[in-house]
Amino acid sequence: MADDVFLADADFEAYRKLIYNESGIHFTATNRSILESRLKERLREKGNPSMRAYFETISRDKEELKSFLDSITTNLTRFFRNQAHFDALEHFVIPELLKIKQGSGSNTLKIWSAGCSTGEEPYTIAMLLSEILPAPWKYEIVASDISLKCLMTAKDAFYAESRIVGIPDNYLKKYFNKVEGGYKVRPELMSRIRFDYHNLKNDSGLRNLDIVFCRNVIIYFDEAAQTAVMNRFWDSMASKSFMFIGHSESLFGMNTKFEFVKTQWATLYRKYI
Repeated sequence: MADDVFLADADFEAYRKLIYNESGIHFTATNRSILESRLKERLREKGNPSMRAYFETISRDKEELKSFLDSITTNLTRFFRNQAHFDALEHFVIPELLKIKQGSGSNTLKIWSAGCSTGEEPYTIAMLLSEILPAPWKYEIVASDISLKCLMTAKDAFYAESRIVGIPDNYLKKYFNKVEGGYKVRPELMSRIRFDYHNLKNDSGLRNLDIVFCRNVIIYFDEAAQTAVMNRFWDSMASKSFMFIGHSESLFGMNTKFEFVKTQWATLYRKYI
């Protein structure tokens, strides 16, 4: 590898702009070292001669660009992460939606898990809804991520022993099969979720969603990109639908139409019209 293994200022600016334009992810001087370490790892994998040469590669090769964006995303997740959100889903959101949709002619709730990482979030939602939805209500979940590697793990639905922490014992017995080295989600639950690659910078094409989970994702965007993403979520959601974002994230001061909702379990947002 050539001597320019460290990211020069001009190269940092070029990468930073490309990443922002393609994904909305915002790298600053504060997290520059993260980008540099991920780049070095990628260059070792690809055998590229320099940071600059690799930049030229991802500028013209869309598939390699996808792989690069995959490598720079952070994918920290777990089952029932932030339990308060799932308590609010069970005790507030679902009862509200069932009242709203009663007599509408539809008995299906449509959910999007955006930025689903390795699948723990959508499988958690699916287990909970399978438990609490009364007949004849049904649900459909679309789960998406910008990381193809994470999506493959989610679709495979195998989780090592260390990854199933937080799943109640009765859920584990009902929705997972014990296999060598860990647990595998049972096919009947897997069939309720459609996993798909999606870059939040683009319109998903989804419409009339009743619930959107997008937690710990927009924290990586600047305000302009956050607003654009939220407005696209608004367009994808049905009237009187609900949005969950991360507990450290907020729409305060952002130019969106969402209403803030505070429940006894957690705070969330609502499209009320």
